[in-house]
Amino acid sequence: MAIVVGYVATKEGRAALKRAAEECVLRKTKLVVISSHRGGRDFDATEATRFEAELSRVQHLLEEKGLDHEVRQLVRGNDPAEDLISVAEEEKADFIVIGLRRRSPVGKLILGSNAQRILLDASCPVLAVKAD
Repeated sequence: MAIVVGYVATKEGRAALKRAAEECVLRKTKLVVISSHRGGRDFDATEATRFEAELSRVQHLLEEKGLDHEVRQLVRGNDPAEDLISVAEEEKADFIVIGLRRRSPVGKLILGSNAQRILLDASCPVLAVKAD
């Protein structure tokens, strides 16, 4: 079993990673960090380098904490929701952790397509956290 976390280099992504790591310590389970990008024209060499550097920093942080973990960088043309759900099913995850950002009153009507898909389509529980 494992805990799968969707990671993006934002305050919401860092909050999700922190909470997922805490849950792994409590449950004595593996952490699978997923950073998903669709690829395409927006994903050039500069963006790929920045992406890899951030994931390297996450890898180092988790190693320092002594957590059993795996960091996966996925660039396969899928929505992040598809990638998280498929990895959670593959790993038989205990649950998925995602970060949510604050929204305007109008934005609250639409949760966010990836978050909404994960909450509705995941076959395991989903823990949604907000940044501090």
